[in-house]
Amino acid sequence: MSESDNHHKVPNTHGNNKPTSSSKSSPEINKKIPYPNPPELTNPDLATLRDQWRFATKQFSKWNAHAWGTAILAGVSFFALGWVIKGGNPSPSSHAASEVAKDVIDCHTREKDVVLTAVV
Repeated sequence: MSESDNHHKVPNTHGNNKPTSSSKSSPEINKKIPYPNPPELTNPDLATLRDQWRFATKQFSKWNAHAWGTAILAGVSFFALGWVIKGGNPSPSSHAASEVAKDVIDCHTREKDVVLTAVV
């Protein structure tokens, strides 16, 4: 292998290298890490943390707004579908429901009157 090919070698970052004499002073760092993205050894500076926090809050706001928009759109769609299937308001008010119940009761009593009159 020539010297120009050495820069194409990918370094081993999975932590399974044998410790060298210079790294014997900190054996905790050279332990084999079971996951491919090891944690940082030091905390990032405040500017980096601030930028990460801003990005995370913007992403959360975007996802939250998208979720609410989707839920509202689905609710309106199902309401419209119910309206089309039923042929009217799929969720009438309680006042309208009580009027419908009275109409049904009146209809049944009229039928009974008609049957009783026919029998007599």
